[in-house]
Amino acid sequence: MATPDQSPLGQTTVYADRYDPTLLFPIPRAGKRAEIGVGTALPFHGTDIWNAYELSWLDLHGKPQVTVAEFRIPAASPNLIESKSFKLYLNGFAQEPMASADALRELLQQDLGAAAGAAVDVTLHPARTAAHTFADLDGESIDTLPVHIDDYGPPKADYLRADTRAGTVEETLVSDLLRSNCPVTGQPDWGSVQVRYRGAPIDREGLLRYLVSFRTHTEFHEQCVERIFMDITARCAPEQLDVYARYTRRGGLDINPFRSSQISGSAGNPRGARQ
Repeated sequence: MATPDQSPLGQTTVYADRYDPTLLFPIPRAGKRAEIGVGTALPFHGTDIWNAYELSWLDLHGKPQVTVAEFRIPAASPNLIESKSFKLYLNGFAQEPMASADALRELLQQDLGAAAGAAVDVTLHPARTAAHTFADLDGESIDTLPVHIDDYGPPKADYLRADTRAGTVEETLVSDLLRSNCPVTGQPDWGSVQVRYRGAPIDREGLLRYLVSFRTHTEFHEQCVERIFMDITARCAPEQLDVYARYTRRGGLDINPFRSSQISGSAGNPRGARQ
C-alpha cells in the first residue's frame, strides 16, 4: 500500500467535481500502532467520528442538494482514511446526479467501507436541521492550573503519574490545549481532549504537561488519541479509561476519535464552541 507522502496531501491538486472513489487514500493503522505497543488484539474499543459540512450533489432535475454528513469509522478497521483525500472524494459529488439522498448514503457506505476495510456508518442530516448538540466536552478543565511549561514535544509519558496510595476515584478531566501537526504538510491540528477514568487519582499538572508536549508532535488525529490512551494506561493503570478528542475542522471536515477500555463505551457527537 502507498505511503502518506504519495497521497494528494501537500501537492498541487485538481479539484474534481464528479464522483471518483479512487480519490480515497487509506492508510494502514498497524504501523503506528506497533510503535505504541498495540498489536493485532486491540486494547481499546472506539470509533472515529467525522463530520462533513460541505457535501452537495445534484438531484435528477439538476438542482443542487446539500447535507451535513456524519461518518463513524470503527477503531477496529485496518485503515484510517487520509483527510484531504476524503475531502476531495466528497467534493467529487458536487456535479454528480443522484437519484436520492438514500442512494448517496449507500454509495458513501460502500466506498468508505472499502477504503477503511470495515463497515462505516453514514448519516445524512438535513442542512437546516441541527445535526449536533452544541456543547463542549463535559468535565473539569485542567487548563487554568498555575504551571510553568517549557516542553512542547515530543510527547513525554513520564509526566503521567497516579497516586496509588489514594482511594479509587471516578472523574472526567478536559483540556482545550491539544495541538499536534499533520504528518505530511506540517499544518497544525487543534483540538480539545477529554479523559474520563476510574482508578487512582491522576496528577493533573502532569497530565496537562503531557498533553502540551504534543504541541510540536507529528501524527494523525487518530494516532495521537491512541498514543494518549496507551500512555495513560501504562503509567496510571486506571481500571477504566475513555479518551475522546474533538478537533477543529479543516476543509469542511472535523475528526473526533474516541477510544475506550470498555466494549460498551460510546461517544456522542457534540459540536464544541471552536467547531
